Amino acid sequence: MKTLPEVAQVIRSKNSSPFKLTMDIIFREREVFDEVRRRNLINPEVVARAYNIPVERIEKLLYFEPAKAIKIGMSRVVRSGAPGDTDVYGAQQHAPLLTIELDI
Repeated sequence: MKTLPEVAQVIRSKNSSPFKLTMDIIFREREVFDEVRRRNLINPEVVARAYNIPVERIEKLLYFEPAKAIKIGMSRVVRSGAPGDTDVYGAQQHAPLLTIELDI
């Protein structure tokens, strides 16, 4: 088992609108990316479990082969900049991805 930070070069998040977040996972090695993609090790259910949210909040998850990357889109609970928002730019919302373990 390896954690996502062990195999990814970049794990980041940002706003894609006031109502949505986007996360990027960029892998170090092509072989690892290909194995994760082939076995669908990162999917909406895995991401929802890491965030402890309903899977319906994961609006997209796509494997982008040219960049050895995964792009994840999800709805925000609180609109960016609204009362109760703790991260206006969405720049710290990738932390739950760091806990994902991969059977590789």
